[in-house]
Amino acid sequence: MNTKFKFLAPIMIALYLVLPACEQYNKDYAKQAENPEFMHAGVRRIMDIIRHDIFPPPVASRIHAYSAIAAYEALVPGFPEYQSLAGQLQDLKPCPQPEAGKDYCYPLASINAMLIVGKQLVFSEGDIQELEESIFDDFKKMNMPPEVYDRSMAYGAAIAKHILDWSKGDNYAQTRSAPKFTIDTKIADRWRPTPPAYSDALEPCWPKIRCWVLDSAGQFLADPPIPFSTVKGSKFYDEAMVVYNTVKNLTPAQDSTAWYWDDNPFRMDVSGHLMMGVKKIAPGGHWMNIATQACRKRNDDIIRSAETYVKVSCAIADGFISSWKAKYTYNLIRPESYINQYIDPEWTPLIQTPPFPEHTSAHSTISGAAAKVLTDLYGDIPFSDSTEMEFGIPPRNFNSFNQAADQVAMSRLYGGIHYPWGNEAGLRNGRIVGEYVLNKLKTRKSGGKIGQQ
Repeated sequence: MNTKFKFLAPIMIALYLVLPACEQYNKDYAKQAENPEFMHAGVRRIMDIIRHDIFPPPVASRIHAYSAIAAYEALVPGFPEYQSLAGQLQDLKPCPQPEAGKDYCYPLASINAMLIVGKQLVFSEGDIQELEESIFDDFKKMNMPPEVYDRSMAYGAAIAKHILDWSKGDNYAQTRSAPKFTIDTKIADRWRPTPPAYSDALEPCWPKIRCWVLDSAGQFLADPPIPFSTVKGSKFYDEAMVVYNTVKNLTPAQDSTAWYWDDNPFRMDVSGHLMMGVKKIAPGGHWMNIATQACRKRNDDIIRSAETYVKVSCAIADGFISSWKAKYTYNLIRPESYINQYIDPEWTPLIQTPPFPEHTSAHSTISGAAAKVLTDLYGDIPFSDSTEMEFGIPPRNFNSFNQAADQVAMSRLYGGIHYPWGNEAGLRNGRIVGEYVLNKLKTRKSGGKIGQQ
């Protein structure tokens, strides 16, 4: 055999074996992996599990925030114009970094991080496992190199661990064993349990949870309520009468608005001696779903979608902390209790009064915060909200996110569960929180809004 051929033969055989192996992998996997629907599906599944597991609204906001942050942080290294939130969010240290010179599928890492965190923070882990199997099967079908798949999954897991370790310092575990809230009905203006379940006060220690962007729970304490009075003609009495008369004279439009924004994660329906629980989406979940619809309306890519989710979820989470600080600072009696005692013992609100103090309206607060963030990201755009369709309620059209937030505040009056000023103060407070989040939380290295190229 020719000496030259003997030298080339092993090389030719090696190339023959290697080249087909190289060619079997999909060169376009990275582009396919950037489909934002993977992220939307993850957010939606976590939202559905939160509803199934009946997490209270403030706790639900915590789950949304941590899972959105994990998704964002695992995605950022693949998009140089974006930056980590480490050092911006309270106590969040720099996240693990990808290995230099190695290829990663960052969308895969992002979805893995989101679902690991979500699975850790909910009860029904099996439901997330089901989504994992479906989504990760879709990623495998992209036929990316196995080492890229494995490396990306490992990176997402590392980010998830980092976020979960960070979450352990937020005081949540400590509040699980805190003593029950002390109810003192001897003081006329204090909150007391309401029908039909007469439940204990919900999450009285939530103001002790570490904030995400705010410096503290009381940084933007909402305006105090009107001075309490039972005297006819006093401002407090008149505000209670507004609630009383509004519910007694509801128009069909007001009635439907109250139910549209009810967003009670666990309502107790009573029929005789039978009580039946009805699960619905929570206020924060409603606005996360609106965020999804905004992403789809603008055809946002996966990083822009992650940016939206992380900003909206942090504003909602801090909005709940701010509202809960006001609730348990002012500890104000609900309209149902006041009206039954001083105006009409037979009166009932349209929707069920939730088990915590009145002032301020938390739904109004987080709606103001979410609307502020979404308006900054997308502008004053009209949109259609289909969130309530699964509960038999048709979609609603809005001219802007702020119009939707304003309607939320009015819905609590129509429902009979908040005094007018509790809604107004909550809405103002939420918009302040949202503005602060926007000013402090910088996702772009060069600034700019989602709609800008």
